[in-house]
Amino acid sequence: MHDTQSSGLTAFGTLRPRKLLGWAILLAGLALPFVHLLQRILADPVLTAALQAGSVAALATALGTVPVLLSQRLSDRAQDSLFGFGAGVMLAACAFSLIIPGLAAANAGGAGPWRSGMTVGAAILLGGIVLLALERWLPHEHFIKGKEGPEARTLKRTWLFVFAIALHNLPEGLAIGVGFAGTDPMRAGALATGIAIQDVPEGLVVAVALLAAGYRRSLAVGLGMASGLIEPVGAVIGAAVISYSAALLPWGLGFAAGAMLFVISHEIIPESHRKGHEAWATGGLMLGFVLMMLLDTALG
Repeated sequence: MHDTQSSGLTAFGTLRPRKLLGWAILLAGLALPFVHLLQRILADPVLTAALQAGSVAALATALGTVPVLLSQRLSDRAQDSLFGFGAGVMLAACAFSLIIPGLAAANAGGAGPWRSGMTVGAAILLGGIVLLALERWLPHEHFIKGKEGPEARTLKRTWLFVFAIALHNLPEGLAIGVGFAGTDPMRAGALATGIAIQDVPEGLVVAVALLAAGYRRSLAVGLGMASGLIEPVGAVIGAAVISYSAALLPWGLGFAAGAMLFVISHEIIPESHRKGHEAWATGGLMLGFVLMMLLDTALG
C-alpha cells in the first residue's frame, strides 16, 4: 500500500512539472505574435502615438472605477448627468475633431464641396450601419433595457455587459487612432484629451451600473477597468488603416464619427433619459459639448 501511494505521488510529482512546462510553452507560443506585433507598432511613430493615447484613455476609464472600490455610490441623477456629459463630449468630438477635418481632408484631396460632403456623409452612415449590425449580431445587455441580440438568454450576464461596453468604447478608440493618423498632432491630442476626460466618469458609471445590477464589487470594478482596454486596440486599428492610404482619411474620420453618433443616440442618451432626470442629463450634455469644443478650438 505504501509503495502504491509512493509511486502515485512520484508520478504526480513528475507529471505536474511537465504540465507546467507545457502550459509555459503554449503561452510563450501565443505571446510571440503579440510581441512581434507590438514591436512593429512601436517602430511606427504614428501607431505608437495612437497606442499611447488609447492607453491613456483606458487608464482614465480604470481611474473612474476607484470610487466604487472605495464603497462610494452614485445617485441616479448623478449617473444620468455623467451619461449626458459623456454624450456631449462625444458629440463635440464628432463635429470638431472628426467631421470638419474629414471635410477638409476630402477638399484637400481635390473633391469639391458637394463631393466632400457626400463622401463624409456616406462614411458617417457606414459607421452607423456597421455599429447597428454589430449591435444586432452580438448578444449584449443594456444597463436598463436588458438583453438583446441572438442567444442572449444563454450567455452569462457578465459577458453580455462586456459586449455592450466594447460596443460603446470601440468608436472612441477608432476616433483616437484616425485622429493621430490623419490630423495634426495638436488636434489629435485635443480629441484624445477630451475622450480621456469623459472616460473617467464613464468608468465610474459602468462600475456603478454593474454593481447596481447585482455584480460583486470586485467584479464590477474589474470589468469597469477592463472596459477601456478596447480603446488602445481600436486606436491602433484606426491609425493603421488610415496610415495605409491617405485617400481613406475622409472615410476614416467620417466612419469614426458615424460610429460615435450611433452610440450617442442609441445607447447613451436613452440611458440618461430613462429615469426621469432629463434636465440633468441635458445639462451634462451641454457642459460636455462646450468643454470638448473649448479643448478642440484652444488646442487644435
